[in-house]
Amino acid sequence: MTDTNAALPTREAHLRSILATVPDAMVVIDERGRILSFSAAAERMFGFAEAEVLGENVSMLMPSPDREKHDGYLSNYMGTGERKIIGIGRVTTARHREGYTFPIELSVGEARIGEQRIFTGFIRDLTERQHTELRLQDLQSELAHVGRVSEVGTLASALAHELNQPLTAIANYCEAARDLLASPPDEDTLEVIREALDDAARQSVRAGQIVRRLRDFITYGQTERKVESLPRLIAEANALGLVGSREHGIEVDVELHPNAQNVLVDRIQVQQVLLNLIRNAIDAMIDSRVRQLTISARPDGDDFVEVSVGDTGKGISAEVAEHLFQPFVTSKEHGMGIGLSICRTIIEAHGGRIWFESPAGGGTVFHFTIPDAGALE
Repeated sequence: MTDTNAALPTREAHLRSILATVPDAMVVIDERGRILSFSAAAERMFGFAEAEVLGENVSMLMPSPDREKHDGYLSNYMGTGERKIIGIGRVTTARHREGYTFPIELSVGEARIGEQRIFTGFIRDLTERQHTELRLQDLQSELAHVGRVSEVGTLASALAHELNQPLTAIANYCEAARDLLASPPDEDTLEVIREALDDAARQSVRAGQIVRRLRDFITYGQTERKVESLPRLIAEANALGLVGSREHGIEVDVELHPNAQNVLVDRIQVQQVLLNLIRNAIDAMIDSRVRQLTISARPDGDDFVEVSVGDTGKGISAEVAEHLFQPFVTSKEHGMGIGLSICRTIIEAHGGRIWFESPAGGGTVFHFTIPDAGALE
């Protein structure tokens, strides 16, 4: 017994050394969600000293809606044993002491000490890890832009070549009909004019078919839709959208209606829409005094869910607003203006619609609808 007691200080010192040096933030909680230990990396990540958080509910480190629902998650696991994060890991978001939200990768383990059950969370800040990846993505985007410019040039050349023949024919037929009408026509002349106009009409139909073939070639095909969890889809897109924005102090508020849970979508495409809207919102707020990003979801009628992304930025000018969802229209200084056009294509391919509002208090709110899987079932 004496040897065991003598070993306790050594074990405690060993544990303290681990907590002080482990590179990922480590937070240990009990089965009621109260913080038992808080590593040095966690102190640096969240801005709290360990003494400030010991005994507090771990939900203080979470943004909405997880902050309000965490105790329910924990209680549900204790009662049912159903795992949603424990032993699985996921990408989500955390809340800094100063109020802003940042993306993290969270892994949770479970252990028993006597009759007590404890949970250990290992947290990795994705902001720092992905800076290099973002730079590589920027380089890839630049290369892709060069490729797109080349492809657009090739497409324009092909389009001009394909359309030149029917357009030239239309012009020739119309000029011939005009010349024949210069003097009062007889019946034979009228028949020639009718034939010329018929030929012009056929050539115009051919030109339209050429344009439709090219449109079908470059547009999105059928989406591969599956039933997806909307809260998880939003959480992942939000975490990815916030990468690289930590220094801007963006506050995020997520408001999910309890009846907006499962949607029938192509997850990658809809997350791309969310990611585009979130990044646009962040860019719009860079120079704003208040930087509040709001993401919400609620049922819209019987068959759809409405998702909204709002910001407190400078808003959209009237001249840009009129053509905002058209290609090559943008309010950004260095933007290409194709993001919202692609978003509209994706949402309309899902049978939904996308639009925006300019609230009286300033900023912009984008809304889009996607199929509600529960309603369709």
